[in-house]
Amino acid sequence: MEKRPLKKFIVITSIFPPTEAVRAFAAREDYQLVVVGDRKTPANWHQDGCVYLGVEDQIDLNAPLASLIPYNHYGRKMMGYVYAIQQGADIIIDTDDDNIPYQDWSFPSFEGAFTTSTADLGWVNIYHHFSEQRIWPRGLPLRNLSDSREKLTWQPQALPARVGIWQGLANEDPDVDAIYRLTSNEPCNFIDRDPVVLEKGTVTPFNSQNTAFHKELFPLLFLPSFVTFRFTDILRGIIAQPILWQHNYRLGFLKATVVQKRNEHDYFKDFESEVPMYLHAEKIVESCCWSSRTWIH
Repeated sequence: MEKRPLKKFIVITSIFPPTEAVRAFAAREDYQLVVVGDRKTPANWHQDGCVYLGVEDQIDLNAPLASLIPYNHYGRKMMGYVYAIQQGADIIIDTDDDNIPYQDWSFPSFEGAFTTSTADLGWVNIYHHFSEQRIWPRGLPLRNLSDSREKLTWQPQALPARVGIWQGLANEDPDVDAIYRLTSNEPCNFIDRDPVVLEKGTVTPFNSQNTAFHKELFPLLFLPSFVTFRFTDILRGIIAQPILWQHNYRLGFLKATVVQKRNEHDYFKDFESEVPMYLHAEKIVESCCWSSRTWIH
């Protein structure tokens, strides 16, 4: 029997007219782009090759959920996930309207042999593997900013892995926290390297900017709406990793496949929004793991 092609969806939320990134993703014939609007989104929003879910469309799609998610919150993106799931999605790609895909934008297979980290390293800075700059991902605990690069170690040979979530990086203006932007804000173009996988007990933040979820892991797409915009996807990623390990899935990272032309931000407001993330990220991993094993420190 001929294997049917995978149904792949890209989900974005936007309050702007169609951006260069939106137009580029809409042109991908092997993906269906879904854009979720909000009350700030232009009323006449339209892009060929795209399913647009305005506020009323979201209510028609799933009124109970649409009424629970706050307006003007990143969590409204969940309505796009619901649409994709209802349409039979096998893979959902999470990204933003300011991440422009390169020509070779894609994700690796979810099963295969990959360079794999050592287990039980605790918090690591995955950017250390892809850059020589002093740069770290949004959500890395502040106590780990000065960790040695040698902390992130790798198995001597590629190992078979079942990846549940792939995180692609973003060049030029990657996902970093407000402390980085307020103190340095140097652009970054990551080194092209083969995909890598993190073993159980080795944890790093991952975001919603260039991220692929396999069907079995769709429940982990849930974006908490009771926390700030700058914390919601990081909180989701922290909670997801112990669940991945429990079910024998792994988190993988790959080279930058998009370039971010970042929408305008107030960096100090970003910092205020990130304060709960700085205070609670480590505690959340401890709670999710329910164990007192030393790696969580």
